[in-house]
Amino acid sequence: MGYSIPETKMLKAPYEAPSVWKGSDFDGDDSWIRHFSAEEIAEIKEAVAKIKSRGLKEFAFDKADFDLPTLGKVIEDINETLENGRGFILLRGLPMDEMSEEDVRLFYWGLGVHTGVPICQNAVGEYMAEVTDRGYDRKNNNVRGYSTHQRQFPHCDNADMVGLLCFHPAKEGGESSISSSMAIHNEIMRTHPEYLKTLYRGAHFDLRGEGADGKRNAFTNHRVPIYSYHEGLLSCRYNGKTIIDGMRKAGKTLNDIEEKAVLYVRELAVSDEFRLDMKFQRGDIQLLSNHSVLHARNAFVDFDEPEKRRRLLRLWVQLYNGRPLDDNFANRNNTGPRQGVKQQSGVTHWVGP
Repeated sequence: MGYSIPETKMLKAPYEAPSVWKGSDFDGDDSWIRHFSAEEIAEIKEAVAKIKSRGLKEFAFDKADFDLPTLGKVIEDINETLENGRGFILLRGLPMDEMSEEDVRLFYWGLGVHTGVPICQNAVGEYMAEVTDRGYDRKNNNVRGYSTHQRQFPHCDNADMVGLLCFHPAKEGGESSISSSMAIHNEIMRTHPEYLKTLYRGAHFDLRGEGADGKRNAFTNHRVPIYSYHEGLLSCRYNGKTIIDGMRKAGKTLNDIEEKAVLYVRELAVSDEFRLDMKFQRGDIQLLSNHSVLHARNAFVDFDEPEKRRRLLRLWVQLYNGRPLDDNFANRNNTGPRQGVKQQSGVTHWVGP
C-alpha cells in the first residue's frame, strides 16, 4: 500500500470498554431509555420561564443561565454514559403538547449547554439544524442526507455528541438504528485484520461544499483516521459516502482493498448482530457519542399535512468531559481540532445539487 502505521498507533488486541456492545445485548433490555420524571418536567418548565422572563433567546445563554438543580446532575451522569459508558441514551417523555415550540427549542439549547459547547453544523451557520425532507436527492453532488427522505447509511457526525429531538415522526419508516463502532473494530480485527491499516490511515473526507474555503469540491486537507487510538482510547470517524467521494475529489480514488475495508464497516453496522433499532416518538431525544456509535436511518414516507411532516432538531456538541483526540482526527472540517463547520457569507440554504 506504500505506507506504514506506527506500531503504537494501532491496537494489537481487541478493544475492551463498555462502549463495545452488540444489538443483541439489549434484547429485552430497554435500560437505555430514560423517562423524564414529573419533578424534572416541572424543573424544565421553570428554567424555560426564567429564560423568557429575562428576554433571552436560544443561542444567547449558557449553562449558568439555565438552572437545573436536579436534572443538571442527571445530565452529568448522561455525559459519563456517553463518553465512558455504552455511548448512547434515549430521553423520553418531554411534554411537547404542553410546551410551545419556542419553549422546546429553549429547553433543547439549555440541554446542549449543560452537556458541553454546541458547534456550527453547516455553512448557513446553524447550531440547531432541522432534520426533515426538503426534496433533495443524495445522488446529487454535496447533498447532505438529513435534508432528504432517503435511507441514511451508518455514519457518525463531526462532534463529540449528536442529539436528535423528535418534533414529529414519519407516517411510515424513518426508524433509527445504531451500532457500536468499537465492536465493529473488534470484528474487523477478528475477520479481516488486513483492513485495519486502511482504516487507521484514514481518508480525505468529502466536505460537500462546506469546507472552510467555500469551494464546491472541498475535502479534508489531510487524511482523517477512520479509527484512531490515542492516549489509551479508541475513537471512530466514519461515513462511507463521504470517504469514497472525498478520496475521488482528492484524486486518490480508493483501490480495491481500501474500498472493501470502508464498505465492510457499513456491512457490519447494518447487520442483525450489531444493529440496535429504535423508533422515535414525539418528544424523544436521542443522544449519541460519535466516537463510539454509528447511527443510520431508514427511508420514510411523510404525512401530506405540512404540520405533521417528519421533523427532528439536531445538536452537535463538544462535551465538557470529551476525551483527548489526536489533532488529525479532531480536525474534520479544515477549521481546526474540534471546530465546527465555518459559516460562509452569502450562503442561505444548507444543501443543494
